[in-house]
Amino acid sequence: MEAILRSGLVFGKAALLGGLLAGCVETQEAQQATGQAASGTFTAGSPLGVMVEDQFSPMSENVKVYGGVVNAESCSYHEGGDLIVVVNRGVNQDQVPNDGFISLLNHDGSVHTANWIGTNREGLILNHPLGSDTWDGRLYVADRDGGTSDQDPSVSVIRWFDLETGAPMGEVPIDDSEGFNDLAIAEDGTIYATDTGASRLYEVSPDGSWRVLLDGAPLNLPNGVAMDNDGNIVIVNIGDAEVITLSPTGATLATEQAVQAGNDGLVILEDGTKYVSSVREGGVSRIRPGEPAELIASNIPSAASMCYDVGGNQLVIPLNPNNAVAIVPLD
Repeated sequence: MEAILRSGLVFGKAALLGGLLAGCVETQEAQQATGQAASGTFTAGSPLGVMVEDQFSPMSENVKVYGGVVNAESCSYHEGGDLIVVVNRGVNQDQVPNDGFISLLNHDGSVHTANWIGTNREGLILNHPLGSDTWDGRLYVADRDGGTSDQDPSVSVIRWFDLETGAPMGEVPIDDSEGFNDLAIAEDGTIYATDTGASRLYEVSPDGSWRVLLDGAPLNLPNGVAMDNDGNIVIVNIGDAEVITLSPTGATLATEQAVQAGNDGLVILEDGTKYVSSVREGGVSRIRPGEPAELIASNIPSAASMCYDVGGNQLVIPLNPNNAVAIVPLD
């Protein structure tokens, strides 16, 4: 299979926004420096285009722009818009608080909306988001508060947004965790989130209550998490090559092996086929039901928490500090 690298060629968020979007950069930076949401009304960003005499005109269809990602960690498929939702961490909290943003890409990796959530910080807190998932018309992200200095501890916060408008809808802090890595959502709205550093799996109920579902083995620096077609929880570890299927109560049901260890991304298709990306070794393993894993792509730098682009029948893999996504077409 051919892996296609769509490089952002972007050296900073300010450079990206300055070239693609009109806006008041000084005002936005002032809002970010506080690490708090501004008191104004949230506004989502527009697709690429220009504003002339207060009239917005979209870019013509014969133009393609690549980029729109900065330190991207994860992505999800936007079924309603038939777009790829890319979650960008931005810079670290101790550099610029509240710097995360969400961009929208087309199937070929070109930019649809460079800064959909985060075009300004009015009514928005999105500090340093990592994993993401969609459920019931919402985009959920594993974000965090704090971390602006050694005296400001990080706290995991799950935030969610309206998939149609991009508007913030709610959040729940988990003060027992310093930072979730990934999350997945069951059909009933229960959220399962991995804490890699603590080797824990958390369960967050729809009412906001939470508990530690699993602490320690078989978790070994757990990272990617997804729900399978039977409502079970599947997790990949960074610390080994195991792909672990758990019941909703945390009991181990099955253990499979990816080709490589150091895994981050996890996608499960309707036929039960699993795809696993290794952020450390750069490969994508395919595990068909009842068959051993096989490597279908290799040497992808910093292959993070990937998603399945249904409309393009392909894997989309954010590449962390490379400010790009990789695209792996599927058979």
